Amino acid sequence: MATSSVSLSRRRLLHGAAACAGVLAANGLNAAGVDTAAATGTAETLAGRLHASLTPAQRAKVCFPWDYRHPKFGLLRTRVGNNWNATEPAVKSDFFTKDQQQLVREIFESLIEPDWHARFDKQLEDDTGGFGHEQSIALIGEPGSGTFQFLLTGRHMTLRCDGDSAEHVAFGGPIFYGHDAGGFNEEKDHPGNVFWPQAVAANGVYAMLDGRQRALALVDGLPKETAIGFRGANAGAGIPVSELSPDQRAELERVLGILLEPYRTADRDEVRGCLAKQGGLDRCRLAFYKQGDIGSDGVWDNWRLEGPAFVWHFRGAPHVHVWVNIADTPEISTNA
Repeated sequence: MATSSVSLSRRRLLHGAAACAGVLAANGLNAAGVDTAAATGTAETLAGRLHASLTPAQRAKVCFPWDYRHPKFGLLRTRVGNNWNATEPAVKSDFFTKDQQQLVREIFESLIEPDWHARFDKQLEDDTGGFGHEQSIALIGEPGSGTFQFLLTGRHMTLRCDGDSAEHVAFGGPIFYGHDAGGFNEEKDHPGNVFWPQAVAANGVYAMLDGRQRALALVDGLPKETAIGFRGANAGAGIPVSELSPDQRAELERVLGILLEPYRTADRDEVRGCLAKQGGLDRCRLAFYKQGDIGSDGVWDNWRLEGPAFVWHFRGAPHVHVWVNIADTPEISTNA
């Protein structure tokens, strides 16, 4: 069927608007011609500004096509790891200007809720000496094209944003967070670990279970922590959430809120939307693992909430690693 002139006109208008916005962004202006350097924007708009600011030499090092496959890491826009760098230049290096370094920081702060900035900064200080010192970025695709991703990587961090360029997935793809709060082998109560309260909250659900439920929920051996690919309808070990009583189910819902608390509203909403499309928490299983119980105190350091296309894997021993992979269909491939 022939494309109408109205559709063509609309496409030209949108293309022209996007091009105009790109020119303005490159000059630090928004669509109203206002200087955006002092104004906050979404992570995606800030990433577009960063992209526009890069020189050809910089782009050769940190910019990649949407479907770029790294010789070591594979498809870059879906890669996740606990300690890796997508590119070589550190954020806090002479490779980037001070303004560009500040833009990277602003993108990071746009992705994380303000109440969590200080906690992430503590994690980064403990693990890498502070923000930007051992983190690197990649810009994948082209801003305004419908396929664009900002990727921030380093020890205990894989964080990304894409403005819904990657269909069906939350967070723009799998993410990772973790913390070594002062010794590779942490003590049983994980003193100073900014993410340990998440495990304490999850253990609160376990404490509510009766004997039969605990027998279902408690699993002997840990899965490989990188095993976060989706396994479909029958995935996962542990107790089916559908086996929980209403008060236990409500407490697990509260735990999910705690897990999502560090992230911006748009990402939290996307996670819940993906979860709803696969049947909600009732299609998930909750597992606690005997293996890796630091101090043998029955406070389970390792646990996992898993559904058909939902994995939140909390590995608390010897220190915290958390792998997150969420989509609205289990057909999405994982690159971990």
